[in-house]
Amino acid sequence: MRVTYDASANMAYIYLVDTITPGAAVRQVPAEDDTAILDYDAQGRLLGIEIFSARRRLHPELLAGAERIEREGAPRERDA
Repeated sequence: MRVTYDASANMAYIYLVDTITPGAAVRQVPAEDDTAILDYDAQGRLLGIEIFSARRRLHPELLAGAERIEREGAPRERDA
């Protein structure tokens, strides 16, 4: 499992597989409470989870160990 975190967008991604190749995630399903997006492959297997408002929803230790990324043009999100 690998976790990436974009502090400026306050978003994290939890990879449940080593890599997700372009086009592999063919279905994106919003969580019922709109806190995350679940990415599935063509066989219905969960590949990863995109987490919104990550600072509020994820444990600080998880974010501290996450790989830092910066998304170009990512909107800033306030931490509520």
